[in-house]
Amino acid sequence: MDKHKTIITKSPQETQKVGEELAHDRPKIICLYGELGSGKTTFVQGFARGLGLTTRLLSPTFIIVRRYELPKENFFYHIDLYRMSSMEDLEQLGLSEIFSDPHARVVVEWAERLGKLLPKDRMDIHFTSLSNERHKIVIT
Repeated sequence: MDKHKTIITKSPQETQKVGEELAHDRPKIICLYGELGSGKTTFVQGFARGLGLTTRLLSPTFIIVRRYELPKENFFYHIDLYRMSSMEDLEQLGLSEIFSDPHARVVVEWAERLGKLLPKDRMDIHFTSLSNERHKIVIT
């Protein structure tokens, strides 16, 4: 999949398929941006499936970080920063260690909240809700 493109999806299944296809490229850190309901978690479900995760992916909104074992790498981390409000709270999550793990794949929802912790080596994906269950996904 071309890593610099704009995609319009017409259903949650299409949004998941974008995530699943992107997983085949094995990006290490993906930072997701977009409002509530813009397709971020749906994308992550497809991405996890593309990595070989067979268990049901749950949103980590209240837990913040969920870690899953993968068949090809050690771990997949799904991080949701929606409820995080301070840099001090973020620093206590151990994100630097997660980001520096060479055997992990990481997806961060609400990545704009990372501030100075935002990794330099990453893929950014912006989500926008359109009408009729359509979503615009911009990968950079």
